[in-house]
Amino acid sequence: MKLTKKTHACVRLEKDGRTLVLDPGGFSEADAAVGAEAILVTHEHPDHFNEERLRAALEADPAARIWTLKAVAEKISAAFPGRVHTVGHGDTFSAAGFDIQVHGELHAVIHPDIPRITNVGYLVDGGRLFHPGDALTVPDHAVETLMLPVMAPWNKISEVIDYVREVGPQRAYDIHDALLTDLARPIYDNQIGALGGTEHLRLTPGASAEI
Repeated sequence: MKLTKKTHACVRLEKDGRTLVLDPGGFSEADAAVGAEAILVTHEHPDHFNEERLRAALEADPAARIWTLKAVAEKISAAFPGRVHTVGHGDTFSAAGFDIQVHGELHAVIHPDIPRITNVGYLVDGGRLFHPGDALTVPDHAVETLMLPVMAPWNKISEVIDYVREVGPQRAYDIHDALLTDLARPIYDNQIGALGGTEHLRLTPGASAEI
């Protein structure tokens, strides 16, 4: 499986000539989802869900489909009838040749005064990769590659380190990092790498790795 990092929380997965994209939001490249047969969206926040990005992908390929939670599906399903599938915690499905399990229900707490919205994470191919969206969800399944949200208004580095420890993946790649400055990156790299208990990796936008 080929993993390609896009800006912020978006990643592309390729296997057997087929492509799946997760979270092509507003911080990601304009064409982040174009060419994908399947698109998964974790929640409605604009850095994860961008209607323009999704429309571009669905208009470019009449066979492209979206899987997402109800809050996002309601915003785009009318424009693409039959092509937007609503999922929730515990669901399983196949998309672009990838087997997907849905884990989690709520976005992490930003502040007690801000109501929590729904959020789901996606476990790909029996644990080959897990993308949690904006939550520190621990799937009830072993994870090889964890997409790790390293910096957000809703987390701090101690929580990120403890999350890596609890999931216990073989490796963790940074996502949710568009707001992380170059000055801070070595601090995050050193602390997560030293304390997380697993191989901690980072790809620049556009770079790829085989997982």
